[in-house]
Amino acid sequence: MTMGTKGRSKVTAVDVVIVGAGFAGLSAAERLGNMGLSVLVIEGRDRVGGRSYSGEVAGVKVDLGATWVSERHTAIRDLALRLGCSTTPQFHEGLNLLWMAGQRRTWTGTLPMVEPVDLEDLGRVQVELDKLLETIDVDAAWNSPNASELDSISFGEWLDQQQAGVSTRTLMTMASKVQWGCNPGDVALLHVLRYIQAVGGLDHMLAVEGGSNQDRITETTQEIAKRLAEHLGDKVVLDTRVGRISQDDNGVTVHTDDAVINAKYAIVAAAPEHRSYIEFEPALPEKAEGLIRTWPMGALSKAFVAYDKPFWREAGLSGESLMDTGTAFITFDVSPDNGPGVLMVFCVPSVFDGFSPEIRRSRVTKQLVDLFGAQASEPIDYVDHCWGTEPFAPGGPHPAVAPFASTSYGSALTEPHGRIHWAGTETAGEWVGTMNGAVLTGLDTAEQVARRLGVEDAQA
Repeated sequence: MTMGTKGRSKVTAVDVVIVGAGFAGLSAAERLGNMGLSVLVIEGRDRVGGRSYSGEVAGVKVDLGATWVSERHTAIRDLALRLGCSTTPQFHEGLNLLWMAGQRRTWTGTLPMVEPVDLEDLGRVQVELDKLLETIDVDAAWNSPNASELDSISFGEWLDQQQAGVSTRTLMTMASKVQWGCNPGDVALLHVLRYIQAVGGLDHMLAVEGGSNQDRITETTQEIAKRLAEHLGDKVVLDTRVGRISQDDNGVTVHTDDAVINAKYAIVAAAPEHRSYIEFEPALPEKAEGLIRTWPMGALSKAFVAYDKPFWREAGLSGESLMDTGTAFITFDVSPDNGPGVLMVFCVPSVFDGFSPEIRRSRVTKQLVDLFGAQASEPIDYVDHCWGTEPFAPGGPHPAVAPFASTSYGSALTEPHGRIHWAGTETAGEWVGTMNGAVLTGLDTAEQVARRLGVEDAQA
């Protein structure tokens, strides 16, 4: 790779060492470098991008991880534009499909407003959800009014309290699986509210046109990270796992298998659970240790199925669908212009990850036949990715935080540990959980560290 080396067997000294080469870590490195500070980014994977990861199906580049950007995601969009990447509107022309309670229906809009969905019940629950969203402090949800009460129950228990109907609960379960990689009963209500409010509300979170799913990066989202890393050059070191970070009054020392990096400050840009891979000296305070234990990553899997052409469009279908049973539960049309037809399929890890690639492909294809007809039985290519089974830093898309964990430990997300600062999309206020949030936290944390280093123009 041209963007870095595979490891170093010597002692290196820099102003700031950054752990993690996702959007937060890379953005922090660029900002600090532009301020005239020396930086080094250490990445445990053999690639950059974190949960942005490119694959290929039928010769088409696809996003195996993070995918969409909203019009309001100005930080990631500006970065993509500056690095020569473009956006492609998410295709959504035509009718969407709903497979629920054994029935196949068509619909349009953000959420299905057709039988067998109980529209009155869905609307009632959304109204109650919106009332709670208005009370949430996205920068510190654990300090919101009634935070203790909201954090004492799961999203699923709240749906029970609202006496949500079967169809409403089914739709909320789909949203929970794709956002937090878990069922509603496995994630706290406060955590759910924080994420929904931070990304502009439920409609914006789920919508295509005007919403979070409006555009894709034509070159894939990981390509943004690759180009930024290439710009940073040998400041990015791949395939190097950090085992220990020690610190004293004079600086920090980062220890890997074959390198020692001395720095004045460190930024750890990793999800809370993945902070546990590192031994800290002195040890993290009790609240920070609790965060690591109680903010586990969810799990989500994706498949891409390619056909000679997007045949569903000829039938007036958008390629977008929701399903309440089986391996797959959401699909989108991510076909390129003048190319093969490609369906992106979100899959339930518990009935997907543990099977062979052949069985996974068969199960997904069978559901697509139920949705789109016999033509779906003959794909020309297939690829999938199981985030929960990755060998390093597994899980995604976001933490599945259980009740009581946010009010008990949430403040440790961003509170520095001496000379060690934290970054990453989980630490964002507005846009938490998005690539946009990751970039913003990288920039903000870089400026915090620069101020501590006495750099006058921290906005450079």
